[in-house]
Amino acid sequence: MSIQVVRTADGWWVESGTGRLHRVVTDADTTGGLLADRSAVQEAAARAAADPDAGLSAGEAELLSPVTTPCRVVAQMVNYRSHAVDSGFDPDTVPPAFFRKASGSVSGPYQDVVRPSYVRFLDYEVELGLVMGADLPVSTEVTDSTLAEYVAALVVADDVSARDLQLPKTQFYESKSYPTFTPLGPRLLLVDADNMARLPDLRRLTLKVNGATWQDRTTTDMIVRPARALSLLARFQTLQPGDVLLTGTPGGTALKSPGRLLTTLAALLPPHKRWQKFFARQQANPDYLKDGDVVTARIATDDGVLDLGEQRTVVRAR
Repeated sequence: MSIQVVRTADGWWVESGTGRLHRVVTDADTTGGLLADRSAVQEAAARAAADPDAGLSAGEAELLSPVTTPCRVVAQMVNYRSHAVDSGFDPDTVPPAFFRKASGSVSGPYQDVVRPSYVRFLDYEVELGLVMGADLPVSTEVTDSTLAEYVAALVVADDVSARDLQLPKTQFYESKSYPTFTPLGPRLLLVDADNMARLPDLRRLTLKVNGATWQDRTTTDMIVRPARALSLLARFQTLQPGDVLLTGTPGGTALKSPGRLLTTLAALLPPHKRWQKFFARQQANPDYLKDGDVVTARIATDDGVLDLGEQRTVVRAR
């Protein structure tokens, strides 16, 4: 059975099916600590099930990121077939790849996304986050049947990206690590083995900007699925409880490949000229985030059994 957990400045809470909050009585002040105190979470869940209309309304609470920092934030690059096509890759041959984000980029589900003044092309990426509940030592092999032994929870993420920093420098760390560039939540959805088996049923990873839908795909679009991704990551990277793996974004981001012909022609230019021309074309792209844009991201199964909630952030200039 899944359990919906949220975090406020006053602690941890289980959210009932009616949107009421029931306190988790625990001394845990980190996500890893909370996941280790499963009995306290289950006790709060039992109270929520017995009296779902009692308690504070979740809509009245100021929710924080349910993933505390510091933690490791690791992300998969180009892991949805639709995103691979948008990016100019062949989804059948694109290799698995990972990158890190600074944990200082983690922010709450309703906190403003702050755009640095020198960033012109700010992009969005709705992603499913896997939150570790156990150590993942180097050389661990994870299978679908053992996935729930390592992954304790799911979370909605938006991998906010400064494309004009990412592309010319051919790196991801800076462009995706500014404060507020990883909104997480609202819910930490605690899951068991039966829930993990339903990951392919997460029919909607949806992101909207000002009410217009830009991303709307399913996890069946994934290229490297979670168990395989964790096995590949564990070849070189240890993960601990409370760490997060972002599993990639579907197609529909503002950034898209200019096409094979233009890419071939651009390759003939010196790098600085190539990027000048690329970003000159991007100026005409209206899909990049602008000051005041409202971004909502949601992940759920169609039947609502697994519902990670919806985050709502507003883009603000710094």
